[in-house]
Amino acid sequence: MARRLLRLPGWICLTAAAALALSACGGGNISTTKSASGKTCGNLNIAMNAWTGYYADAYVVGEIAKNKLGCNVSYVKLAEQPSWSAMANGTVDTILENWGHEDLAKKYINQEHVVEDAGLTGNQGVIGWYVPPWMAQKYPDITNWKNLNKYASMFKTSESGGKGQLLDGDPSYVTNDQALVKNLNLDYQVVVGGSEAALIQSFRTAEKDKSPLLAYFYEPQWFFSEEKLVKVNLPKYSSNPKVCPTAPSAIKCDYPPYHLNKLISTKFADSGSPAVALVKNFHWTNADQNQVAEYIAKDGMAGPAAADKWIAANQSLVNQWLQGTGA
Repeated sequence: MARRLLRLPGWICLTAAAALALSACGGGNISTTKSASGKTCGNLNIAMNAWTGYYADAYVVGEIAKNKLGCNVSYVKLAEQPSWSAMANGTVDTILENWGHEDLAKKYINQEHVVEDAGLTGNQGVIGWYVPPWMAQKYPDITNWKNLNKYASMFKTSESGGKGQLLDGDPSYVTNDQALVKNLNLDYQVVVGGSEAALIQSFRTAEKDKSPLLAYFYEPQWFFSEEKLVKVNLPKYSSNPKVCPTAPSAIKCDYPPYHLNKLISTKFADSGSPAVALVKNFHWTNADQNQVAEYIAKDGMAGPAAADKWIAANQSLVNQWLQGTGA
């Protein structure tokens, strides 16, 4: 996709440089650690992309892999695109929430055959532009993109160069926003605001102070249970390229719906690790992910503790994920 960042308590945080040192111990490297069935798991290196929903995926899968399969789990902190190359070179075994990236899929899955699609997560992804509730109530027509220029002056900031500000998230997020602003002739300037936590705080402040804010945001997202942000309707997405061009510079339609999926390295897939079946079986809902994410982001729980709390309350689903693992 394009997305987020929080401080991660209680987990093994590896920089990209440190991750390279793991090349000798990817999914294909078998250790002596075994699952309850006697199957060797070895090391499971999970890419950790920078948004809380992803953390929810990773900690839940990681805790099950560690406690049920005996895996040595590491969480490798990487942005989205570098996570693909890390799978290719063997330093990462899986990406647990992939937002599209058709160009990378073509390269690593179709051409080089070093990455495999591991199935859907069950999460439905939405990306778009949002305003705080007070704005939609006071200016109901602002949710139609055709009216955005009428309100542009309200969104001016010291960083937007005399135009309205469209606030984006972490610099590593891949967005269409620059092209949308240009191709829809909007009098706005895209300003990078920082992490997921920074975006959330911006929305909180805007609602509390009744200050204007137009910002990039997404679902699944636990924050919607706290604040009912309102999505701006951009030109409706169509899979017909004549209606909605797909070239990055020509994009002029809303973001497509995302049926989020998982990825595994071919090396990991062929390793014999029982964790391969766990990753492939992992499948839950937006509500499930949001619950774990809220434990982490709002309740301040450490990731593993948040995962363990959810796992304890959803053991029947977890048992389905463990089918074929020998646990």
